Amino acid sequence: MTDPITQRIECNIPAAFGAGASLASVAPLAGDASSRRYYRARLSGAGAPPTMIVMELAAGSALPLSSEELAIFKDGPKELPFLNMHRFLMAIGVKVPKLFGQWESDGLLFLEDLGDIALWDRVQGLAEGEVIAWYRKALDELLNLQFRGTAARDNRCIAFQQRFDAQLYMWEFEHFIEWGLEKRPGGKIAKTTLDALRKTFTAIAATLDRQPAYLNHRDYHSWNLMIHEETVRVIDFQDALLAPAQYDLASLLNDRITDSVIRPDIEARLVRYFFERKCDLEKRHADFDRFSDLYRLSAIQRDLKVVGRFYYLDIVKGKPGYMKFVPPTVRRLKRNLAESEQTRSILPLLLEHFEAML
Repeated sequence: MTDPITQRIECNIPAAFGAGASLASVAPLAGDASSRRYYRARLSGAGAPPTMIVMELAAGSALPLSSEELAIFKDGPKELPFLNMHRFLMAIGVKVPKLFGQWESDGLLFLEDLGDIALWDRVQGLAEGEVIAWYRKALDELLNLQFRGTAARDNRCIAFQQRFDAQLYMWEFEHFIEWGLEKRPGGKIAKTTLDALRKTFTAIAATLDRQPAYLNHRDYHSWNLMIHEETVRVIDFQDALLAPAQYDLASLLNDRITDSVIRPDIEARLVRYFFERKCDLEKRHADFDRFSDLYRLSAIQRDLKVVGRFYYLDIVKGKPGYMKFVPPTVRRLKRNLAESEQTRSILPLLLEHFEAML
């Protein structure tokens, strides 16, 4: 007996590729932290590619907000965020997978198969110069997304209807406090410490909130960038929104175990590359030290949220696989907190908790 997902895929193949196309096999792919599921379908017949990726949407919702925190915005989307963003990014020339077909009522999207090699996989074992060259390719694509995307602003695009503001920054800081500190197994924290942390977090949120807003992918990291035909292709862009330019830059260079390859000296070179290309695109001079300070704050804010998120996924969602990334994230946080004037004072308040996470 054919299983339901195979039946649903099979019946939509002729509409996507013509009557001569058929399904040969379906295999599930490793999932991520979202409620979506992915499959690789092998096809046969005229007009069909050899393989495609099938995205299965969460059951019971045709219009999911992928990230729970985005539910703080008043108005929900009137279109599937992935499709809304896909159309916009295609129009501005960002390298995203082709869309072969969409059946929202069935909860299925047919997408181009970009293979299994993410940027992270591609740079393993490479010499330093080659690593830098690949990450510069990723930064060039990010600059394309941020600056062509921002210049082409279209209020029909969901990303321009929401932004990282003080409210969302604080939601994420509170996520860290709740799951990374208070509800973490064995976690216990004094009220005076919480008050001090919240004071600093509120100041950071206000600082970042005041920065110019650019189109951001929001999860622009080395596992969401696929290498296909020696180019960097972008996936998982449905949570795009407006944020400081440094946000996606921090995501790319400070995620999971990225700094095991992107060491501080390489990170500094890539930050400088992005900054100089940004200045060229905007045709203006800027203060690199100020840019770097905001980059560091963005990295700290994101990594604190990530720690809370990984504990939440483990405790609430039953997804412990991300816990292996907590120790490297904490080690990076210790370094960045010490280097930022705005956060140096809270590092002693967190050291005991960080040690328990290592």
